[in-house]
Amino acid sequence: MMYSSKEMEEKAILETAAKMCAAARTAPKGKGVDTIETLVLTGDEKEALAQKMLEISEREFPGQADIFARDAGNLRASAAIVLIGVRKNFMGLTYCSYCGFENCGACAKAGARCAFDWINLGIALSSAAAVAADARIDNRIMYTVGKAASEMGYTEDKTVLWHGIPLSTSGKSIYFDRG
Repeated sequence: MMYSSKEMEEKAILETAAKMCAAARTAPKGKGVDTIETLVLTGDEKEALAQKMLEISEREFPGQADIFARDAGNLRASAAIVLIGVRKNFMGLTYCSYCGFENCGACAKAGARCAFDWINLGIALSSAAAVAADARIDNRIMYTVGKAASEMGYTEDKTVLWHGIPLSTSGKSIYFDRG
């Protein structure tokens, strides 16, 4: 049997994406509370997300609209996107204040977000990006992809904050020297 470069690279991308989702799931979390969500998009679903990014780029966001359009181009040129998100959660701590409030009760009452959500998301993203790097798959963490994913309604829980890690195998990384 013979496999082309394209076939093998597509297989490597999907296998790496699966391992990235596993790395995000098993990444260390504050108080051991797992609120991580993962999702992988390819094909038409990936294109729909890129289109949403272009729609966002047409809104009035001074200094940022071009970033969404640029990143949509990167997403379109990518073979897949790994989305990693975190559901809103409170740890129930009476002494912490990392969120800027006295405790979790005060944070929840103010409608704010627990700092551990951000910490856990960062650790999960880093673990997943490291897996891609170890597999020699070009990648870049993008908040713009996550912002668009938040508007796509991928989960019933509307509190999920997403970031995206697009994946590419090309002769030169498409995520750097982007202009």
